[in-house]
Amino acid sequence: MVQKGQFLERATLVPVGREVMEGTAHRGTRAPPLLVIPPRPDEGGGMDHVLAAELVWAAANAGFPTLRFNHRGVGASQGTRGKDLALLEDAEAAMRMLLENAGTSAVAVAALHGGAQVALALQAKYPAVGGLCLVAPADVAPEVLSRVTCPLLVVQGEEDARLPRAKVSAAVIQAGGDLEVIDDAGPTFQRNLPQVGRAVAVWLRKLSGG
Repeated sequence: MVQKGQFLERATLVPVGREVMEGTAHRGTRAPPLLVIPPRPDEGGGMDHVLAAELVWAAANAGFPTLRFNHRGVGASQGTRGKDLALLEDAEAAMRMLLENAGTSAVAVAALHGGAQVALALQAKYPAVGGLCLVAPADVAPEVLSRVTCPLLVVQGEEDARLPRAKVSAAVIQAGGDLEVIDDAGPTFQRNLPQVGRAVAVWLRKLSGG
């Protein structure tokens, strides 16, 4: 069954040098558009991760354009799986495409699990990242969060003990951001996916000014 909004999603190709990554995009009329960075390839993650699907569904229903993609070497994306620099290059290419397609000067970036490392590097390098959302971030030093200079949202499951909650909270507050704790949820939010989507949609509306 085709659900409301699904017809808006289109397959797209993201060039990275001489290689091409696969992606899917939603059109929308509101700004900023949302770029979703999947979990790192070494985590076995891709753009079809259930969290990625939930985020783009929530954003698209709220009227925001979206783009999610598979890193090189994942799924049908060309090339071989890379490390930190290569993953950042992939995200840069996807961001450029989203900026061009949406006709905006800034994007919001949402990253899943270890993709937080890529998103933080992207934000530190590009002023075009106008908002950063980290969903169940992994392998990130909490103090790094305190140095984020754009609007920040961190979404953690109540039962996710991979990062110390108190330190994450203190760092997010120092950055002037928000921490959303999803009750009765682990890092995959299996029972609480809609809550994650709603939290990100509310955050996007704040970025857009209402």
